[in-house]
Amino acid sequence: MNLSLPRKLLLPLIVVVALAIAVFAWLKLRGNGAGDDFISGNGRIEAVEIDVAAKLPGRIQEILVGDGDFVEAGQVLARMQTDTLNAQLAEARANLQQAQNGIAIAQSQAAARDSDVQATLAVVAQRESELDAARRRLARSEALAGEGAASAQELDDDRARARNVQAALSAAKAQTTAARAAAEAAKAQVTGARSSVAAVEAAIARIEADIRDSELKAPRAGRVQYRIAQVGEVLGAGGKVLNLVDLADVYMTFFVPETAAGKLTLGGEVHLILDAAPQYVIPAKISFVASTAQFTPKTVETASERQKLMFRVKAQIDRALLEKHITKVKTGLPGVAWVKLSPTAEWPAHLQVKLPAQ
Repeated sequence: MNLSLPRKLLLPLIVVVALAIAVFAWLKLRGNGAGDDFISGNGRIEAVEIDVAAKLPGRIQEILVGDGDFVEAGQVLARMQTDTLNAQLAEARANLQQAQNGIAIAQSQAAARDSDVQATLAVVAQRESELDAARRRLARSEALAGEGAASAQELDDDRARARNVQAALSAAKAQTTAARAAAEAAKAQVTGARSSVAAVEAAIARIEADIRDSELKAPRAGRVQYRIAQVGEVLGAGGKVLNLVDLADVYMTFFVPETAAGKLTLGGEVHLILDAAPQYVIPAKISFVASTAQFTPKTVETASERQKLMFRVKAQIDRALLEKHITKVKTGLPGVAWVKLSPTAEWPAHLQVKLPAQ
């Protein structure tokens, strides 16, 4: 049996095989278009996103910005209702006034107790003087009675008088001790009243801080991406109101094989080309290189390719450049990141920086 193909089919088959071989050779030999000192990775433009959220539970009173608005750092974006906080603040201020009045009362009581101490000290001094006089009189009476010049009755009276004055002196000293204790208690009340004032002042400061936090401000300059909640909605603590994107903090994340990751350094040059604007080449710098491999590529052609591991790299675009073209910055755009593996290599003409005019 003759299995050879007809001559009219053999020629086209040879052409197809030759073409396939040529295409395969071109794919293997074409390189990356920039030489061995460069490598590229696909990525997508990203930016830092921030959720503006309520610190405390409450109802949204007003939202002052809309989708797409540019905002400055510290700008008030929304306000929460503060009726309850205002009532708490008024109550705390009334308590403060009451506590301050308590200090005045305690201080007056302390002053009165100090006066009582001074009065009892005066009585003690008086009783000590009387005791000294009574003892002198008793001594004279005892001398006269020994000579028979004084009666026994007079001696007994002088002895009784001395004992009475001694008892009065002891009572006066006891009153002084009690007065001093009362004075110390009054001073402690002053300290307590002052502590009450400090506690109420701290409560007022906390409530005022909560009222200030009810004004939701932009933590940094950026652009409003979208509203998450609407006016009138009741949110829990941490409820999100707006989503901001900082268009001056933009980067592209891409992946490179392990053979190239070891040659990258922080601060190394990266040139970005976006699919939406291939006529421009945007400069960036490497700000992060993963220390461990992220994954093995799913789509591979050979067994050796399947053994490669990919490392995540982050290329940061200069903030000043972004601010210069802030109205043209978009996130989510896919593109290609080109990296120099050799610091001495020169960028090819088609990869040299080319930026849009302002």
